[in-house]
Amino acid sequence: MNRILELVGVSAVVLVIAAGVGAARAQESAALPPPVEMTAQQDHQRIMDLLHITSLRRGRDGMNRQSPFYANYDESKANPYPNLPDPLVLKHGKPVKNARTWWKQRRPEIVEDFDSEIYGRVPKKTPKVKWEVTGTSNETVGEVPVVTKQLVGHVDNSSYPLIKVDVQLSLTTPVNATGRVPVIMEFGFNFRGPRPGGSPSNNPGGAPPRPGGNPLSGAGLPLAGRGQFGGGGGPSWQQQVLAKGWGYAILSPNSIQADNGAGLTKGIIGLCNKGQPRKLDDWGALRAWAWGASRALDYFETDNSVDARQAGIEGHSRYGKATIVAMAYDPRFAIAFVSSSGEGGAKLHRRDWGEIVENVAGTGEYYWMAGNFLKYAGPLNWGDLPVDSHELVALCAPRPVFLSAGATNGDGWVDAKGTFLAGAAAGPVYKLLGKKDLGTTEFPPIETPLIDGEVAFRQHSAGHTPGPNWPVFLTFAERYIKGRAR
Repeated sequence: MNRILELVGVSAVVLVIAAGVGAARAQESAALPPPVEMTAQQDHQRIMDLLHITSLRRGRDGMNRQSPFYANYDESKANPYPNLPDPLVLKHGKPVKNARTWWKQRRPEIVEDFDSEIYGRVPKKTPKVKWEVTGTSNETVGEVPVVTKQLVGHVDNSSYPLIKVDVQLSLTTPVNATGRVPVIMEFGFNFRGPRPGGSPSNNPGGAPPRPGGNPLSGAGLPLAGRGQFGGGGGPSWQQQVLAKGWGYAILSPNSIQADNGAGLTKGIIGLCNKGQPRKLDDWGALRAWAWGASRALDYFETDNSVDARQAGIEGHSRYGKATIVAMAYDPRFAIAFVSSSGEGGAKLHRRDWGEIVENVAGTGEYYWMAGNFLKYAGPLNWGDLPVDSHELVALCAPRPVFLSAGATNGDGWVDAKGTFLAGAAAGPVYKLLGKKDLGTTEFPPIETPLIDGEVAFRQHSAGHTPGPNWPVFLTFAERYIKGRAR
């Protein structure tokens, strides 16, 4: 009896302590300033004020063909700034002649420019993420028995309890696998879980209509099916991945950071800033989404069903931008499928075709980038950018990257040729590191796969969708991903 009373007493003390800690935390939270509330327009103006900019040049109109600002699709007018920065020349002018100089000197220079002027800096210390398996289900995808885990990555918010970030992830692997399997992770939407913030931008394989979007891009069409099939209603990308004996994952970007400017004082960016607005070189949503992808990869490294050394990443449209950013910044990703990433992604900034710098610097998309990016839409121009997207591709070297887009009549907004040219101009870095480039600097005929080197490219003849290029990507990936179908 005395032992029981003793245990009851201990439990009571524990409850009292827990209640006290909870009350203290609640009191501490109440004393914290709440997240700053601003519209995207207000935050955009704040950044312009910090930059001492009174106006920006207008972006291209992708909808009204009669507009004097209608997007350019004339190749003779597409290269007003034809001279790209040389990825193999140091800032003081000395050429890079060996891999050591690339890794020790030139690559850090390029990373610094992207951090400062393009995508923004991730804080030196970010909160830890604790992954929880919230559900497990057995099902059949196509004809393959699989197990799917629903996961939530709880981001430590003890530094600022007023913002909560729970990263949504699903992981599907074949039931009959005899060991760890490679995984291809997509920036998309996990249909089984709640849609964070109710944003439609979590649709898989696509993105909601962009402000000023291209009417030929498919924006505004149903997205859930578009991009999920290999063309003609064939196997879904998930089925194609499983047919290789691999697994797949779907990461919800909006559970990491909202896809709008008003959300910059919330999500992971807001949590790290304790609810305050960004500095001019703070990270934007693209790097935040990429950070979330890296945290998912952290989880893969702990899961016995996954070969995390063979994890690839894929994304389409704005998530294609996030894909190339994730690949460039995290050397653990083994391969990337960058689909229709356009301006702010793999397309050259110096190209006047479809969407341009001024569109991304506007109020509808600026939050993807660092605040400093706005400078290049006025008073500076694209030619003043210290880096261009070929150097973003080069940051992925020597790992394989598959760049892709659709036809101009359907996906012109994202500039397939500008993406190809970025891949071609990254070639010297791949060659320096002992790998193969695209094999040509001439833009290939549509539907021509260039997949013999570590930099790959294909333009398909459909619209704004990754679907037709999934089989080509997987053929390319098989050369590097060693898992095999049973």
